[in-house]
Amino acid sequence: MSSIDQVMDEHSSYLVRIAYLYVKNWSTAEDIVQEVFVTYFQKSDQFRNEASLKTYLTKITANRAKDYLRSWKHKKDVLFDTIFASEKGVDEVVLEQERLASLEKNLFKLPLKYREPLILFYYDEQPIAEIASYLDLNENTVKTRLRRARQQLKEFFDEEEVESN
Repeated sequence: MSSIDQVMDEHSSYLVRIAYLYVKNWSTAEDIVQEVFVTYFQKSDQFRNEASLKTYLTKITANRAKDYLRSWKHKKDVLFDTIFASEKGVDEVVLEQERLASLEKNLFKLPLKYREPLILFYYDEQPIAEIASYLDLNENTVKTRLRRARQQLKEFFDEEEVESN
């Protein structure tokens, strides 16, 4: 197996999940990861081994996902989804929302500034110091955002519980 195949086999599913946590769409996440691998293999000589390859690819993936969220294509897709979602009946919208996993749904309710540290801390298992460095924030700011994110998630779950009773 070539090194290209090996790197892709080792990291692709993880990177797709990371990209999905940003963009909330599996096919877009897969496209982003494809771009990440193309970029990495075109510029692999620039990788300086200061961090692990997984960390390096994760950072590229997160940056590409953020770029996508700022792009015109994403804004256009959101606009069309909003227009077509408003044409659906109330029953369809409710059924569609009920199919979503509760945690995923609530996670995406959080603003990106809260969701990102939460993902990096719990999913990527990065220490607060690394998260602070990666996001270019003070460690106390990261701790505050994690606390607020957890509190907001708790409130979302409490609201769901009250609504279901």
